[in-house]
Amino acid sequence: MTIHFNADEIFEIAEQIENNGARFYRRAAQGKDEKTQQLLLDLAGMEETHFATFEKLREALTKLEWRPSGDTDGQSVQYLRSIADGHIFDAKADPAAKLTGDETLADILNIAIKLEKDSVIFYQELRQIVPERLGRYRIDHIVGEEMRHIVALSEQLAALKPKP
Repeated sequence: MTIHFNADEIFEIAEQIENNGARFYRRAAQGKDEKTQQLLLDLAGMEETHFATFEKLREALTKLEWRPSGDTDGQSVQYLRSIADGHIFDAKADPAAKLTGDETLADILNIAIKLEKDSVIFYQELRQIVPERLGRYRIDHIVGEEMRHIVALSEQLAALKPKP
């Protein structure tokens, strides 16, 4: 039997990834100077805003988009969650463990941009396994939010570079 995912399941994973991202930024902010710390906490706030956006979108799903997708034992959804936890802002490992504390703001932003790019690829792949009738078009909103976050992070990174 082919298992398809619905938009509700994808939004659940998106919410988890946003929580993981907020945790990453809060931990990265520890021990930094006040200005850097505030920027990283603002980025954590962006992740929390994304979480709230995805939560509202999830609440607005139609019954069809929310209904179980045929994954009767929950194994496929659990697999997706493990991918989200293991490859995008790892929730099981302490995000601070990846940071030595010696990273510059540029290092942290570069890590974050890579993780955001990975999340866009992840969602684009997931979009392919959500049938249109189960809310595929809603996944585009998640991808758009993540792309806007990449732009914001890239702008922050560019602002750190000396002007010629």
